[in-house]
Amino acid sequence: MDLGIEVILSLFSKQGLSKIFMKSDTINCSENSGRIASLWHHYEQTVDDVVAFLQGRNPTIARLICSGDFLPEASRFNQLDDMDWAFGSMGIQDKAKHLATLYLEDLSDFIQECVDEHFGFSRYAERLGQSANAFDELYTQLNGKPTPVDEIALEILKEKLNELQPQLVCFSVPFPGNLYAAFKCAQWIKAFFPDIEIAMGGGFPNTELRSLTDPRVFEFFDYITLDDGELPIELLCCPSMLAPNERMFKRTWLLENNQVTYKNNSIRCDYKQDQLGTPDYSDLLLDRYISVIEIANPMHSLWSDGRWNKLTMAHGCYWGKCTFCDVTLDYIKQYEPIAAKVLVDRMEEIIAQTGENGFHFVDEAAPPALMRELAIEILRRRLIVSWWTNIRFEKSFSLDLCTLLKESGCIAVSGGLEVASDRLLVLIQKGVTVEQVAQVTRNFMDNGIMVHAYLMYGYPTQTIQETIDSLEMVRQLFEAGVLQSGFWHQFALTAHSPIGMAPEEYGIKPKLNPISFANNDIQFEDSTGIDHDQFSFGLKKSLFNFMHGMCFDFELQEWFDFEVPDTTIEPDFIMKCLDKPDLVQPKPSSKLIWLAGTPIVAPITKSKKGVRIEYFELLFHGKTQVYSIELEKAKAEWLITLLSKISKASFTESEVLMNYGSFRASFEMQFPDFDLFWHSEPIAILRQHGFLVL
Repeated sequence: MDLGIEVILSLFSKQGLSKIFMKSDTINCSENSGRIASLWHHYEQTVDDVVAFLQGRNPTIARLICSGDFLPEASRFNQLDDMDWAFGSMGIQDKAKHLATLYLEDLSDFIQECVDEHFGFSRYAERLGQSANAFDELYTQLNGKPTPVDEIALEILKEKLNELQPQLVCFSVPFPGNLYAAFKCAQWIKAFFPDIEIAMGGGFPNTELRSLTDPRVFEFFDYITLDDGELPIELLCCPSMLAPNERMFKRTWLLENNQVTYKNNSIRCDYKQDQLGTPDYSDLLLDRYISVIEIANPMHSLWSDGRWNKLTMAHGCYWGKCTFCDVTLDYIKQYEPIAAKVLVDRMEEIIAQTGENGFHFVDEAAPPALMRELAIEILRRRLIVSWWTNIRFEKSFSLDLCTLLKESGCIAVSGGLEVASDRLLVLIQKGVTVEQVAQVTRNFMDNGIMVHAYLMYGYPTQTIQETIDSLEMVRQLFEAGVLQSGFWHQFALTAHSPIGMAPEEYGIKPKLNPISFANNDIQFEDSTGIDHDQFSFGLKKSLFNFMHGMCFDFELQEWFDFEVPDTTIEPDFIMKCLDKPDLVQPKPSSKLIWLAGTPIVAPITKSKKGVRIEYFELLFHGKTQVYSIELEKAKAEWLITLLSKISKASFTESEVLMNYGSFRASFEMQFPDFDLFWHSEPIAILRQHGFLVL
């Protein structure tokens, strides 16, 4: 059950808004909230149609929304000067989604100010869960009067519990913004359904509740499980006939003799990834989720516009070295890939179940070799899917691999460039260079695959000069067209990262608090003494303009209201990186794939020094263009045979793809000088149009 979407749909309805407005306190409210209150009947009149539109059930209302006099407008609409710039004259549906999103955000602002200060669409009372080393503030809030939004959530929960009569309720809490609501619901269950056992798992406890000592937490939950949840939950669901003190648990916090106790006494091993089965979305209200466009950022649009089926290619991270990352925790440390055939089996099952063929692989960093096998398997089964994932910008992503990924339905990738400084990338142990990132992003961009970069500032020992130089690198990457989207994050020190565990090695001094509840984010002092907060606005403002192809000619100083040094990066640094030729020779084991079809063959005759030589012209029809090559008859016939064997059309006929070594050996059995043939113009043309070496 996704209580979040059910609360949102109940709240943002004509009936829900009416109840909320009756409970609102508009005395001494801001001018903006006063305006919304005065237009309340317009919101009640339009909200059902707007939500239906965002659910995809009312597309024809888009032009009415874009007309400018249908939706009531408050402060969120003040940013609309750039609408034509962002969406053009034809993007009516996207423009309407953006306007409808602003409309909902205006209502959210009103609810936060006049009804429930903790309200948020995807984060509720997030502040209470952030850096909460002690449970006191959250505990006090939980024992206060339920807010109107709490009441909506609890009423929906009550209906579900009465319907199902469960014995165990499990809450997944991935982020701090989900924590308060989980505790509030658990508190209510304890009060009105005391026989139900309650467990919590997910990203937040896995990361932050590893040093738990406060027994008050177990006034709300019976169990808190850590890391992979399948076996811990199975043991909770299927207790043996043993006495309570002899029950088996896997990585589970519980209260025993009034003491917080960690139990990991089961000798059973966790399930392997290929044993877990396919995720089951059948109980979710899949046709009622809303698609929003918050800002004109292409990757943010992917995140929030549409509903993507979630899968992982591998458990953990195959790299697992980045010094800012929680590499000591199981969700990063324990790397276990899933076979491509199993992945595509799951994709087909989910498509049959949901009717949707979009997939977001939520890996920490998807392994390039597995991405290749996944793409081949998708092509082998003739699936039509669109998918995207998170990667490392490593050299394995050749132009040919990116072409294959595009052919299989890959539409976007996101990856961590972090600090665009080679010195700091070494300190981070990222395993990439700025030059390498530029070349890899170019390979994706040349295939129309959108690239989003996670960017970081304020890393330990980072100087002001390095921040400005990093911004210049980012500017050049966008100007060269090899990045389409990005987001700046300020460095955060976490307890389970290599930096958090050995801060003195990175020139920082942590400010440690006593831990009885959450332990993750740590405040610290950097030896540089630099106030990195001051760069936030300028970095984000410049990036917003770069994403829209603007202001590349601005001096970097113009983005900041304080003095910054000139960049030391050459103005053509990225272009020089991109101009370097790719001299990598194929390995004998490299797989060959032909993505195009069978050519139309036309015999032609040429004369050389009075000798007539038979040639074949091979005419290829691609999806968008026609191209041809000419070869001597014998070589053309040989090549046509080989292309048919490595064509994607023959994938189902052969499980083993031909490799480069076999291709070369086959040529050399009949013709001389393979290297001359491989580097000839006809092969160069085919290499540009789908003859891949992987």
